[in-house]
Amino acid sequence: MKINSNLKWALVLSGGGARGFVHIGILNAFSALGFPRPSLVVGTSMGAIVGGLYACGMESAEIARFALNEFNLRKHLDGFAYKFDGPLGKVVQTGQILGNLAARPGMDSGQRILELLEDLSGGKTFEETRIPFRCNAVDIVEGREVVLSSGSVARAMRASMSFPIFFEPLQDGDRFLVDGGLANNLPVYIAREAGYKRILAVDVGDFKIRSPQSLRTGMEVLFRVFDVTFHILKQREKRASFTIHVGGAATPFSFSRAAAIIQFGERLVREQEKTIRAFFSAGPEALFIRRQHRECGIRAD
Repeated sequence: MKINSNLKWALVLSGGGARGFVHIGILNAFSALGFPRPSLVVGTSMGAIVGGLYACGMESAEIARFALNEFNLRKHLDGFAYKFDGPLGKVVQTGQILGNLAARPGMDSGQRILELLEDLSGGKTFEETRIPFRCNAVDIVEGREVVLSSGSVARAMRASMSFPIFFEPLQDGDRFLVDGGLANNLPVYIAREAGYKRILAVDVGDFKIRSPQSLRTGMEVLFRVFDVTFHILKQREKRASFTIHVGGAATPFSFSRAAAIIQFGERLVREQEKTIRAFFSAGPEALFIRRQHRECGIRAD
């Protein structure tokens, strides 16, 4: 199958916390295999961060190096308590968290994260990106999904990843914007409304039935509520031309496993290269494979 180097296609990246590091590995593999760059990138939450940085001009290898060598979530949080380790740190953190939630709309303001994203994106606006980019968020004032397509890319990424309670909403005029996954964790419709017919989506929202014993903490319950919400909303969303479903043991909190998650994404593409190559190719064989796999995608457990 011969790759169509001029293919016009859109890439849609889902949210999923640390599971979204898979997006980096997939982009790495796409680059190594010579697949054409997308003509549009759409992202939600962590997918908005990876997709937004890629659209701004960072190569996937650069994003991977940052995730592996420089990224430490605690370094980019406001509270001094997050700097402490051990039992004392847990006590201090608990006190600060409870204090913040009683007085502010989130545990962390997200200001340091925003500054980091401004630096990594080069302060670019949507009009200045290498690849056109869109992401979504939810305005909790008016109760509606918002597609972000103008202004600061960093602020848009910060809005799309504003996980409720943990990060304060990003205020944009009269709007209070939170995680786009609340409305749509895999917004294929954004690419469709932009006129794209060939759409590849990467879904890291791996939904499985869980045992009651696995829901032992408040955060586990909270993330499970989001997983269930995403699962219900996903059933209403139109399918992409091709979807890579990524399963596995990683959780949204598995930031310490970044290397393994990135490698998992690279291995997935390598193992399914023929099927994915058909997405980028022309000819009868590629068309047959696309028709055969357009609904089922790939699941790697």
